[in-house]
Amino acid sequence: MADTQKPRLLVEKLRQADELRERSLNAHTEKAVLVAVEFTGERRRLSSVAAQARASAAIDAGEIDTPAVPQADLDFEAGLEEFRELARSAGAEIASVMIQRRLKPDPALLVGHGKAEEIAAMIESTGADLVLFDHDLSPSQLRNLDELLPCRVIDRTQLILDIFARHARTREGQLQVELAQLEYQLPRLAGKGKAMSQLGGGIGTRGPGETKLETDRRRIRVRIDHVKAQLEQVRRIRRQQRARREGVPVPVVALVGYTNAGKSTLFNALTEAGVLESSRMFATLDPKLRQLALPSRRKVLLSDTVGFIRNLPHTLVTSFRATLEEVERAEILLHVRDSSSPMMDEQKVQVEKVLGELEAARKPVIEVMNKADLLSASERATLWQRSGLGDVVTVSAKTGEGLSRLIELIDERIGGEGAADPTAEAEFRIPQKQGAALAAIEAGAFIEKKRFEGNLVYLHVKGPASLLGRYRRFQIASAVPGHA
Repeated sequence: MADTQKPRLLVEKLRQADELRERSLNAHTEKAVLVAVEFTGERRRLSSVAAQARASAAIDAGEIDTPAVPQADLDFEAGLEEFRELARSAGAEIASVMIQRRLKPDPALLVGHGKAEEIAAMIESTGADLVLFDHDLSPSQLRNLDELLPCRVIDRTQLILDIFARHARTREGQLQVELAQLEYQLPRLAGKGKAMSQLGGGIGTRGPGETKLETDRRRIRVRIDHVKAQLEQVRRIRRQQRARREGVPVPVVALVGYTNAGKSTLFNALTEAGVLESSRMFATLDPKLRQLALPSRRKVLLSDTVGFIRNLPHTLVTSFRATLEEVERAEILLHVRDSSSPMMDEQKVQVEKVLGELEAARKPVIEVMNKADLLSASERATLWQRSGLGDVVTVSAKTGEGLSRLIELIDERIGGEGAADPTAEAEFRIPQKQGAALAAIEAGAFIEKKRFEGNLVYLHVKGPASLLGRYRRFQIASAVPGHA
């Protein structure tokens, strides 16, 4: 009874710690004006053409009778809602939302000058503390907006980095966030102090502003080198741990997916690990590994990873490469998808884009359609039709629905023909004094036959080839893969 209560107690303690952390961070909740910009030039025209082509194909197939809503509008509205959730996850109170549609970005301000004046008036009327842009700002745009607006200006990358900093609990996670923040800040120092002095203008023209700029740059570069060195130590420790694991081969199955798709909830449901579950974006930053026993008695390591998001900054992918190494080395990826999201297919594209950056796009993937408990009866029926067709399974990590089928599918893919660790058969002749070998084989494989002759034990077993190979010295017949 005590053992079963430990994960629950751990989850409760983590939740309480998270709530205390949120309350302390939000002691003074900042009001924010959100600014979303849609560029309606060539990109939107192509999106509309693509949407019309998809709609025409669906009509020809008899799937719908009328054209669908233009994809550009759907993408923008869903992206805006995601941006609101990002702001809430950062602890901001949304005072107002400003939207602008324009053909192309303004080189100086991103938005037009008229819209910038509207934003300034909105800040005055709402008493906002900051402006959040759902777009990355160039150093010059950020500097110009800082001078024009009466409060702090934060772009999309800066906002995501702030959320990461809130949720980083381990030393490794904190180092990775700091590295990404420093690499973001470095180019944005350019130009500060130029109003005070110029380089190369003769004796006495190097003013204090430019000197401070160079000092700041040097300090940031030194700190970046220091953080990278510390992260390299983390990677070295990981390589040593991985080498020890590879001495006793255990396949790795990595959970990947869009942020807030339910990966940590699924991880807990499969392993009873008791990791923190949260509806906030990027609640999981630090990698977690737990052992999972499959029906074939095969053991695998299940890895929970950081969630991906639309337009995930490249610096974050680079900085979190140590965390995402488990994805690169996994035998199978479980792509956890929020089946209740209207942007489910678009989120899939974004996840696959990041996997491509990690050179993991060609790994075997099982699509896990999560949150089935949030669907209507008709939506559930449609999803269940897709399940069982290839590597797709519908589950609810919250209620446990479909988890047994998911575990069976993992077992089939890990132990099937051509898999990393296929099922094999072998016969062993083991002295009874080799108790450790006997215990390991009986715990990890199925004993088909067993007989005793003197001080010898004869076994005919079926199990993972990796396990049987470890005791090859006791075999009297070679392991035969695929005879399941």
